[in-house]
Amino acid sequence: MNPSNLVVILSFLSTSVLAADNCDFRLTSSGGYCICNSTYCDTVPPLVDLKSGEYQFYSTSKTNLGFGSVTGKFSVNSFSEVTVTININNTHQRIFGFGGAFTDATGINIKRLPEKAQELLLEAYFGENGIQYSIGRVPIGGTDFSTKGYTYCDTEDETLAAFALQPEDNDYKIPFLKKAIQLRGQENIKFFASAWSAPIWMKTNDEYNGFGKIKDEYYATWAYYYLKFFDAYKEQGIDFWAVTTQNEPINGLIGTSVQNNGFSYDEMKIWIKDYLGPTIRNSTYSDIKIIAHDDQRFLIPLLNNYILSDEETVNYIDGIGVHWYTDFIIPPEFLIYASSQYKDLFVLSTEACIDSVTNQGVVVDFGSWHRGERYLDDIMDDLSYDVIGWVDWNMVLNETGGPTWISNEVDSPIIVNGTDESFYKQPMFYAIGHFSKFVVPNSIRVDADIDDTDVRVLAFVRPDEKIAVVLWNKSSDKKEVTVNILDKSGTVTLDPLSINTLLYAK
Repeated sequence: MNPSNLVVILSFLSTSVLAADNCDFRLTSSGGYCICNSTYCDTVPPLVDLKSGEYQFYSTSKTNLGFGSVTGKFSVNSFSEVTVTININNTHQRIFGFGGAFTDATGINIKRLPEKAQELLLEAYFGENGIQYSIGRVPIGGTDFSTKGYTYCDTEDETLAAFALQPEDNDYKIPFLKKAIQLRGQENIKFFASAWSAPIWMKTNDEYNGFGKIKDEYYATWAYYYLKFFDAYKEQGIDFWAVTTQNEPINGLIGTSVQNNGFSYDEMKIWIKDYLGPTIRNSTYSDIKIIAHDDQRFLIPLLNNYILSDEETVNYIDGIGVHWYTDFIIPPEFLIYASSQYKDLFVLSTEACIDSVTNQGVVVDFGSWHRGERYLDDIMDDLSYDVIGWVDWNMVLNETGGPTWISNEVDSPIIVNGTDESFYKQPMFYAIGHFSKFVVPNSIRVDADIDDTDVRVLAFVRPDEKIAVVLWNKSSDKKEVTVNILDKSGTVTLDPLSINTLLYAK
């Protein structure tokens, strides 16, 4: 690490640089990535024991990936060309966490690596030396990122007597869920489940995908299917914090190739109010949160009009899940429909990834800094509108963005190269990492104002009373930024095209 890239201008005290395993950087035409293998992977420098007025500053830039870190001390007076003012008395939402999905593709690609490299990859996501994800999304059955369509009960039987987990659960999901629990601790990671398709005998089109809905006579059976899933995973030592009502219910109405169960909004209201809600609340899993919507941002007004406005239905709902795939054209102000009108309901971003459709046909763009910035932009937009967390889609994919049984290849923060038994940590990994690592669960967002449009800022008071200030320098110029917190200030240097986090002890 080059300390000059992480200079913090102080009064009275110089900074000290903290050691860690640095990024083994590979330059690409789009930016660069950090390569890891069985013998080496970059880590996050440990948080130091800060005294009042001291800080720790972490930085990641397009030309210097990884988490560079220095420490120092604020002074009474510090000045620079850009000023940030933190007001810890104006508070907003409590942060729940950040994470990714345990898809079959994720597990398949982790298993392509030697055991030691697998350990380092899981440590990178969940370990103390990594970015410490605190949320995991678990598919109920197969998704588009499986090698085939499948469910847990292919035999037509309303009692679901033949219900059974599949080899994909035992090989690609459960082992890595258990390792995540082992690394994070049971109390520090929460899982939520989402269903894509019901068994095809329950559906109107006898297909996993396409134009299909649950047949009316199988609503109760489909709700019971959820309980059977919770039972099966509980037997494996895995409990769930929440479940979504259906992954992207619009897909079955427009006939996509992704597995689906289509629901109109009137049908979704019936599904929640008369079936899923009562089934869960009257079971041994009554404390599991129910997350409605689990679909695109632009559909939130319809959710309001047809579902949240119905008192009986909303009584079963704890939160709203939002996907990012139309965020590039739908502004974050749409989130106000959910967060401001129904303050008892949390809003969680439940899926995001970069596809080729909106990216000039490029699937995996190795080392793309721009794609890391897209993650930053969306995370910061969502958090600015009271969203409590942000969950990525596939945590790990192969060099072509799969496997996916419907040829729906996308990009991922970590790409596995099975040929040389290595994996690549892309800028997307470090973008979400600045939030998952430093904006820990139960942090509270507070006001942060800045006088430079080239730099975005968010601030949080953490449970340990440290203040986390996340600074994204979007420009190609170096920026000196003075951060004012209470009666102290410190000036930090933001490298061009960089994401930075300042941790300050009051």
